[in-house]
Amino acid sequence: MNRPDLTLAVPDLSGKHIVVTGANSGLGFGLANRLAAAGADVVMAVRNSTKGEAAAAQIRQANPAAKLSVQVIDLASLASVEAFADGLAAEGRPVDVLIANAGVMTPPARQETSGGFELQFGANHLGHFALTGRLLPLLRGGRVVTVSSIAATQPKIRFDDVNAVNGYKAMYSYGVAKLAQLMFAFELDRRSRAGGWGITSNGAHPGLSKTNLLSGASYGLDKPTLSSRLTQLTWKLLPFMWLEVDEGIKPTLYAAVSPDAAGAKYYGPRGLYETAGGGVTFAKLPPLTLDERTCGELWHQSETLTGVTFPAVEPAC
Repeated sequence: MNRPDLTLAVPDLSGKHIVVTGANSGLGFGLANRLAAAGADVVMAVRNSTKGEAAAAQIRQANPAAKLSVQVIDLASLASVEAFADGLAAEGRPVDVLIANAGVMTPPARQETSGGFELQFGANHLGHFALTGRLLPLLRGGRVVTVSSIAATQPKIRFDDVNAVNGYKAMYSYGVAKLAQLMFAFELDRRSRAGGWGITSNGAHPGLSKTNLLSGASYGLDKPTLSSRLTQLTWKLLPFMWLEVDEGIKPTLYAAVSPDAAGAKYYGPRGLYETAGGGVTFAKLPPLTLDERTCGELWHQSETLTGVTFPAVEPAC
């Protein structure tokens, strides 16, 4: 696979309306900060408004002119997703970029969303699927960037048990959710081209980045899990494996704002096994991402589970 160095140059984003989910911490905070610094009007879509406002205040400390709006969305609640989307629809302003960044990672025990879905599949994939569908009229002519993971390596998706009812394995379910997100990103681009929606959809991953995703806060734990503590220990013992947030956001930034970023592409760090090294290049694609039949099956199942339908296009899968 050709893995060239791709040059990230963030253009002037004045007047651009960009929505970032999970923008109060980690990669989402880094993205919101960098996009606001380039002049964008950034909607910080967060689960906790207090934390969101604190994050916005931190960004404004360094950049008083930052144009930020903190709005609440809980991707584990389809009702919350609908309310958030209705709020943006009421404003009527087109969305130039939607960055599907928020996520839940490896709760030690199986948990469910308010709709009864396994938490990782429900929040990471179905929540963003529903959000994109509800924002579709505002996104026409815009770009959707899905943040996936190097954990998205599963050779297949068991459509009869996406909710991990028959045996829950935390990392496996996380990988399934992140793979589903990337498959959605590629299928969205295919359907946009077939249906003339004018939406460019691509994906990116941050390699191994130093964020609080493993802290447990996103799934209700007050203390870090053992795996989180061990991971943070490797930050000190094996620093060459890990990217700081400012480096980890670069593939997603490239996918979101570079004029050279294209639809149905997947971007990641340049380093060994795409874990570190910084910079941006083309990431290795999981085979299922290119399987249009399976992507179409996931699409139809996601519409059924969420109750959110997109315009019908043929042929799509």
